[in-house]
Amino acid sequence: MPITDFLTRNARMYPEDVALVEVNPEIRERRGKTWREYDLVETNPTHRYRRELNWKVFNDRANRFAHLLLDAGVKRDTKVAILMMNCLEWLPVYMGVLKSGAIAVPLNYRYTAEEIKYCLDLADVEVLVFGPEFIGRIEEIADQIPRVRNLYFVGEDCPTFADSYNIRVGHFTAEEPAIDITDDDLAAIYFSSGTTGFPKAILHKHRSLMRAAITEQKHHGQTHQDNFLCIPPLYHVGAKMHWMGGLTVGAKAVILRGVRPDWILRTASEEQCTIVWLLVPWAQDILDAIEDGTVDLDDYKLDQWRLMHIGAQPVPPSLIKRWHKYFPHHQYDTNYGLSEGIGPGSVHLGVENIDHVGAIGKAGYGWQTEVRKGDGTLVEPGSGEVGELCLKGDGIMECYYKNPEATAEVLRDGWLYTGDMAEIDKDGFIWLVDRKKDVIVMGGENLYPVQIEDFIHTNPAVKDVAVIGLPDARLGEIPCAIVEFKPDMEQTEDEMRAFCSKMPRYKRPRKYIFADVPRNATGKIEKPLLRERYGAERLVKQEVSE
Repeated sequence: MPITDFLTRNARMYPEDVALVEVNPEIRERRGKTWREYDLVETNPTHRYRRELNWKVFNDRANRFAHLLLDAGVKRDTKVAILMMNCLEWLPVYMGVLKSGAIAVPLNYRYTAEEIKYCLDLADVEVLVFGPEFIGRIEEIADQIPRVRNLYFVGEDCPTFADSYNIRVGHFTAEEPAIDITDDDLAAIYFSSGTTGFPKAILHKHRSLMRAAITEQKHHGQTHQDNFLCIPPLYHVGAKMHWMGGLTVGAKAVILRGVRPDWILRTASEEQCTIVWLLVPWAQDILDAIEDGTVDLDDYKLDQWRLMHIGAQPVPPSLIKRWHKYFPHHQYDTNYGLSEGIGPGSVHLGVENIDHVGAIGKAGYGWQTEVRKGDGTLVEPGSGEVGELCLKGDGIMECYYKNPEATAEVLRDGWLYTGDMAEIDKDGFIWLVDRKKDVIVMGGENLYPVQIEDFIHTNPAVKDVAVIGLPDARLGEIPCAIVEFKPDMEQTEDEMRAFCSKMPRYKRPRKYIFADVPRNATGKIEKPLLRERYGAERLVKQEVSE
């Protein structure tokens, strides 16, 4: 059964019930009016503070877009990329791609033009749907992506090099497309990356999407009365797969464009959200705002909020202790996952196991887990030994698209080798202890050191550079550049920051250390030594300051 069947069913069973809401607090604050006052006079719907769709309209829009794609010559397994900020159109476009039999290819909205081109080429994309924030980046590469034969722009004032989604989609029928889709059909490509630079394309079947939806609903017990506040980007498997748990029961979801603590609390209050998925930085920001008086919980109606869960990075137990001080009635949960395993839920803590906060949990619903040592033998619970976390289940990727060598490295005998090192306590709970790769996870977003190092190496004063992750109380990790200068060519930290300002903001190092970069006999940077040297030093400083 494809995930799109749930959308069709919801449109039949709950046609007038609200399915999706988009809230954009920046518009309200910029206009200086309440959303109700502003929406009464605003004629352009994309400029409104709050927009919504019921299940029937949601399904109709997905069907219309599927027919638009089919009319444009899209065939089964044609790749259709989506490059949009979170908005009301995102999920109808995604579901429309799936209903057409094509393969959805969500793109990270932080990608540079060069990275967008790379991903479009790697995934053999033929159709691109993009929003107004990306006009400049797409225009920059428009004549370099000949395989992409159709570009659809979602928004007002369509650029001349694209077709208007807003205008075109209304010309097509809302009837269900006559496309037979099974669990074994290909569904989506998501992007990930190791430390070697540009992302790998992760290919999933429809079976993976269904596994994610069912697992999420089993873990968190969504009902038709629930309301999920979706804040993380929809291009990522995390936010979308958590939303799919609600899709299975026709539950409402609110897409919030912004992460300010008062925006999150206000939206949860006004929209009466019952489930909120946060990243560690956002949860900490909310707690800090409460404690410094920036927000007053008495200003919000939050009694209905039943579950706060966190994913994408390790969760400090002290954070959850602080959270329950202000939200004692909240259930708490955490989920471990990765794009190769269709996102969150392959390992699951469970709301009943708050005494094990810090662990990632046990095998999720429908999943199997093992922790294997280098010789292939299993780590025994309570042994204190460390091994590589391995997963097995219907959510495992089909392959790294067009990369059989990388696929063979991580898929063996039906098991996915995650690259995450873990141990198992005597109660069977899995605890992550390190990563085999050097990926830096900052606020739930992966940063890839080699890309940053390659850029810094273009500085004529730099002899060598290594980028590592340092522990950070708010973001989990921050990128730190250890820079070794050429003789008599030193630069100040301000000069280095100015040089790195040419990189996307999220990739820029947050800290610089000017020192020698150690390499071993084979020429490899000794990053474990650097992490031990500078990471331990930073932790000591944090403990002293606290």
